[in-house]
Amino acid sequence: MLDLSYIRNNQSEVKALVQRRHMNVDVDRLIEVDKERRRLISEADELRAQRNTLSDQIPKLQGEERAGRIAQVQAIKMQLSSIDAQLEPMAEEFNDLYMKVPNLLAAAVPSGKDDSDNVEVRRWGIPAVFDFKPLDHVELGERAGLIDFDKAVKVAGAKFYFLMRDAVKLEYALIWYALGLLEQEGYTPIKAPVLAKKDILQGTGYNPRGEETQIYSIADTDLAMIATSEISIAGYLTGEMLDPKAMPLKYAGISECYRTEAGSYGRFSKGLYRVHHFDKVEMFAFTKPEDSESMHESMVSVEEKVFQGLKIPYRVVDICDGDMGGVAYRKYDLEGWMPGRGENGSYGEITSCSNCTDYQARRLNIRYRADDGSAQYVHTLNGTAIAISRALIVLLENYQKADGSIEIPEVLKNFMGKELIEPTART
Repeated sequence: MLDLSYIRNNQSEVKALVQRRHMNVDVDRLIEVDKERRRLISEADELRAQRNTLSDQIPKLQGEERAGRIAQVQAIKMQLSSIDAQLEPMAEEFNDLYMKVPNLLAAAVPSGKDDSDNVEVRRWGIPAVFDFKPLDHVELGERAGLIDFDKAVKVAGAKFYFLMRDAVKLEYALIWYALGLLEQEGYTPIKAPVLAKKDILQGTGYNPRGEETQIYSIADTDLAMIATSEISIAGYLTGEMLDPKAMPLKYAGISECYRTEAGSYGRFSKGLYRVHHFDKVEMFAFTKPEDSESMHESMVSVEEKVFQGLKIPYRVVDICDGDMGGVAYRKYDLEGWMPGRGENGSYGEITSCSNCTDYQARRLNIRYRADDGSAQYVHTLNGTAIAISRALIVLLENYQKADGSIEIPEVLKNFMGKELIEPTART
């Protein structure tokens, strides 16, 4: 969340921020509710002070004077009950509005309405030119007996899948490959819980309820299934005061991820690209404010190392304000080359990396002691190392051969114990 005093003192700027992000937040109503809420809280504080003073006098009084003081105290209690009754729904409305206010944006964030306005920063690798018509990962996976979507529909419904045979080995090879690289970069491995409490989800900026939620909630509990280990790792240090000498704290989170994927996403959402469940290795960092921008660049460079090692052509994209969620201050995506997309192939998102500044830390109350002794909020950052479902897409499509077999990337051959995945009939 933003500092509330900033919102109060910069209403025009906050309205412009909301408009720039194409979000629906009633800033005027937030200010109005905040003002009335503070008035009632102040009134209640004054009444409590009066009540305490009168209550202290009662034991020293007798007769009518004592009865009068007791009556005054009772009257104040009734006033306080009335104020509390007004404050309860007002606090709920205030929190709902306040939580919707997005993070600030870096000055360099491009302006735009959607992903078509994102700005390419750089490219790496040259897309392969095949001497045959390349297949998409769905057909490749089915030919090689690696992926079964049809049987998954019977078990769990659309947007689920079975990974089979070498695809299972390939998943774990990718995890070990990414984990080893991240450890070399100073990231501590952490296996994250796949369930989180409502306040942790809200603290990281994920809405666990409502029609637009991307979160699966567990009925009759305060728990929901995480969409990314970012949620669990951010919650790991909730309410703590961190040692500035220990920062940055860098974690390599391994978890299963669950997403409702509500809404329509167009023709390129088929197969593994947009699914309800996948495994992921996620980078997460807690830094001092002055270090977060350099950490952001470092995390993007690690994402690039992962896919350079796999020899997957990609481009880095600077995400525009209209395509960015409310939590990120700045965000980059890596888009990998997907030969099976359309007639001539195209790039598709394979990682994201966001600097969330102190937006999440404010909600989760994660701070550190600054040099002047004051308590300051840390900055949090997150970035995808490997999202298995999308990594499988680019590996299958870029390493395919004319006969439907799939070559194993050099960095994964030791993990896999083979160099080639042969086509196999489905059973």
